[in-house]
Amino acid sequence: MVLNYIWIFFFLIAFVIAVVRLLFFNDTEIFQRIVGITFDNSKLAFEISLGLTGVMTLWLGLMRVGEKGGAIGFLTHLVNPFFSRLFPQIPKNHPVMGAILMNFAANMLGLDNAATPLGLKAMQGMQELNPVKDTASNPQIMFLVLNTSGLTLIPITIMTYRAQQGAADPSDVFLPILLATFFSTLTGIIVVAISQKINLLDKVIFAYLGTIILALGGLIYYFSTITQEQISLISTVASNVLLFSVIVSFITSAFLKKINVYEAFIEGAKEGFNVAITIIPYLVAILVAIGVFRASGALDILVNGLGAFFGFLGFNTDFVPALPVALMMPLSGGGARGMMVDILKTYGADSFAGRTASILNGATETTFYVLAVYFGSVGIRKTRNAATCGLLADLAGVIAAISLAYLFFH
Repeated sequence: MVLNYIWIFFFLIAFVIAVVRLLFFNDTEIFQRIVGITFDNSKLAFEISLGLTGVMTLWLGLMRVGEKGGAIGFLTHLVNPFFSRLFPQIPKNHPVMGAILMNFAANMLGLDNAATPLGLKAMQGMQELNPVKDTASNPQIMFLVLNTSGLTLIPITIMTYRAQQGAADPSDVFLPILLATFFSTLTGIIVVAISQKINLLDKVIFAYLGTIILALGGLIYYFSTITQEQISLISTVASNVLLFSVIVSFITSAFLKKINVYEAFIEGAKEGFNVAITIIPYLVAILVAIGVFRASGALDILVNGLGAFFGFLGFNTDFVPALPVALMMPLSGGGARGMMVDILKTYGADSFAGRTASILNGATETTFYVLAVYFGSVGIRKTRNAATCGLLADLAGVIAAISLAYLFFH
């Protein structure tokens, strides 16, 4: 329901602003730009879906091999005490837990190409358990919000952009990004847990979260003692070694169980094309709405208004030039990255605005893109409070990112 209102809002506000710009500012090209973006983003949505077909085919095939070989079952057993409490409506040791785990692991390592098909596989598994097929279930909402909170251990892409724009130390935003994205994820868990009446004080949940916090603390300390080049090397090598090790372990476990690995792969891979086709209408809807809202100038008006508002309240407004990244991030990852690069070029990679934009870009995920793709892949139209919970997690990430930018760099 929330997504429905937001979608309508984008078009209506864009139309009103475009009419004002035409009548009062003689911007005769405004409607041409808006209509043009509807065609461009429709094409982009199809290209994204088409581009996902190959990687989804690969990973859905590998997931089937892992399922039949028992490797995913083993991973599920390790995390089942924790996940069974966060996802109480999923039966114990259900295979979908393995897909959920693999998706989270890929996201944390920044392996977007692997994370998306694994996430779609997880969503399909939860949909099989969903009693109301057109309405998001509690497990699906928890899963989606944890995805939109965007917990990432090593933001290698952001550090690369900063290096390209001449940052003296591209990795100086690593620690604040890690902290900001952790606050976002923790907020997402808390918000969904409250709405679904999940007891976060349960000793198992508390123990797992405590261990994660300690592990993150140790990782933060370690990376704070090495150079950006070492961080880049370690993250690149470790991520790819781990990823290929997972593939080999899936194949090996299936082979040892005397499973026909090739046939199992083909069986799972056939699902990839169908999933990609299913996503197209949902992706067209959200990307066109985002494009219209941006092309009308509504986003610029919103940013300028927020700057005036914070200035009126007496806040330091040095962070305002970076706000377009925060506002675009829930709508479009590519748009947010583009805005971040533009800010790095305009203000400098080592400026306060540049560093704040970098932290904001790493603090959360593309909420509406994830909503459109993940729910669209299984035909869910009624998203319940998924968008609200996801946006609250985003808000926590944005507040944490700005606060940490002031703490570290102002």
